Amino acid sequence: MASLAERLTSGRTAVAVDVALGVTVAVVVSLAIYVNLGGERRPDLTAYMFAVGLGALMLVRRSYPLLTLLASAIGIIAYYAAGYPMIGLAVPVALALYSAAEAGLTWWAVLTIAGLIVISTVARLAEGDDPRFVFGYELATSISTMAAAVALGAGTRARRMWRSEQRRRERQLLHERELETARRVEEERLRIAREVHDVLAHTVSVISLHAGVAAEAVEDDPEGAKVALGHVRTASEQAMREIRSTVGLLRDPDDPDRSAPVGGLDQLDRVVASATAGGLPVTLRVEGEREPLPAAVDSTAYRIVQEALTNTIRHAGATAAEVCIRYGDTRLAIRVTDDGRGGAGGSGEHGGHGISGMRERAALLGGTVSAGTLPGGGFEVSATLPVELS
Repeated sequence: MASLAERLTSGRTAVAVDVALGVTVAVVVSLAIYVNLGGERRPDLTAYMFAVGLGALMLVRRSYPLLTLLASAIGIIAYYAAGYPMIGLAVPVALALYSAAEAGLTWWAVLTIAGLIVISTVARLAEGDDPRFVFGYELATSISTMAAAVALGAGTRARRMWRSEQRRRERQLLHERELETARRVEEERLRIAREVHDVLAHTVSVISLHAGVAAEAVEDDPEGAKVALGHVRTASEQAMREIRSTVGLLRDPDDPDRSAPVGGLDQLDRVVASATAGGLPVTLRVEGEREPLPAAVDSTAYRIVQEALTNTIRHAGATAAEVCIRYGDTRLAIRVTDDGRGGAGGSGEHGGHGISGMRERAALLGGTVSAGTLPGGGFEVSATLPVELS
């Protein structure tokens, strides 16, 4: 958007240009009248007033282009009807024709040219002028001059519209870039949230579980308490490594020396062992023939299992859980079940984002995640992921 100062400057410039054009038209027509090339009447004050009037019309050509055109044409006809000397046909109306075409009134300009040519030609022939002069020289000169004025005005309008369209497209592209930037920022925010949640939720839940075991065993089973505290220490160290790796990755995601703190299905044994050592026996079953998976699919499957077990540990009050991984030709199926309290086991009633995070991760790959209470009690998380990414 142009500033107020720019608009005022542009307005003053336009007025100055129109005044200069008006003076030019008035002077040129006055000189033609002064030369007195024929005519029934000698030039008088009224004749020069026609010149002044044609020039004055230039002051309103931008605001009222059609009025300027018609008034100029009528003024020329009235001038010649009064019998004043020749002043030509094209020059007095050229700027009016230009302004009309510039304003998009090209057909009005063309019709005006046709009307003036017809009226002028008929009048000249009726006065006895030589047809060879009328058709061979003056007519061609008048038509070419007026046509050039219309073409110039139409070209100016086309260029202005092109520049306006370019500015509109630039604004649109800028707006689209802003939307794209906002979308990427939102996606990055969600990605960071998922990473932090995935890194901390499971480890903190395991730490809490082992800490509870240590607290219960500290008096009756000191050795068991030591083992539980050892698991707490191990889990804490693992959490710190993953947090440092996550922060480093977020600070410099393009660093080739950094790798995402994300495991794969080959590390599920560690997750299962950690949960089992904390008092939640977990059975791991693998069906089908193991095959290499894309890194994104492998890490997403790992995170889904990890999050499902985290929900079981934190919310379900379960005594056992089972993880089943089934390799198919086109899909990888994941099923995590427990024998806990059903709907309380991570269905979202605790205000967490575990299930929604699983669904977001799976959806990014073209997979699905569903979660719900089992008919006989307990909770189930099921997911399917493509084994190949397009």
